[in-house]
Amino acid sequence: MEAKKKIPAKRVDIVSLKVVKESSVLYETRKITNPYDAYKLVKSFLIDSDREKFIVACLDTKNQPVNIQVVSIGSLNSAIVHPREVFKIAVLSNASNIICFHNHPSGNISPSEEDENITRRLKECGEILGIGLVDHIIVGDRDRYFSFKENNKI
Repeated sequence: MEAKKKIPAKRVDIVSLKVVKESSVLYETRKITNPYDAYKLVKSFLIDSDREKFIVACLDTKNQPVNIQVVSIGSLNSAIVHPREVFKIAVLSNASNIICFHNHPSGNISPSEEDENITRRLKECGEILGIGLVDHIIVGDRDRYFSFKENNKI
């Protein structure tokens, strides 16, 4: 009779999660009331970048920014963005709402079909999680930006 092989026990890690502050920026407008206020918050992170970056700003219940995270750094004309990565920091921060931003290194602020698709997907995911997508802003050159909210695309 063949002896049964004993399967070793599986070790399961016990973990905890926390948000680690890497640095901070001074933001004079305490509350974001319009897309330009939001643009001012992140433009220094996105202008003059040679690659696409996707950033999420987490907001409290009064639409005051709590933190900012670079979710993705891509190539010249694309960045991989997944809702899981966008909402991870929002959940950990107890955010009520988020605003998403990305730049177009070409300077053209017109949204691509991919931009519209990810915006729609993020809005749907946020509704499921109870975290509102306030806006998605594309940052271009010469102090120009495109707001999905201002253009009734959100």
